[in-house]
Amino acid sequence: MSFAMLADPTRVRILWALRTGTSDVATLAAAAGCRPTVASQHLSKLRLAGLVQGTRNGRQVFYQLRGGHVRNLLQEAMFHADHQMTGEPVHD
Repeated sequence: MSFAMLADPTRVRILWALRTGTSDVATLAAAAGCRPTVASQHLSKLRLAGLVQGTRNGRQVFYQLRGGHVRNLLQEAMFHADHQMTGEPVHD
């Protein structure tokens, strides 16, 4: 996995939306505040990086995070960013 995938705010919003389960492209686009075509391009990159996986159901593809490690990494990164913004002290 490349941490560069987490440098784009749209990708982070998509990943954050997936932390609770599966979603289709239209739902993820709405959560990320972008068009479905843009969300689809980001999902393709995230899939190639091994961060998400897709399951086809007819014409729709439902995406989910690829394992608990990705979910934990994302949550810890967001908690760290929150601490940086709020000034909360660093802790283990």
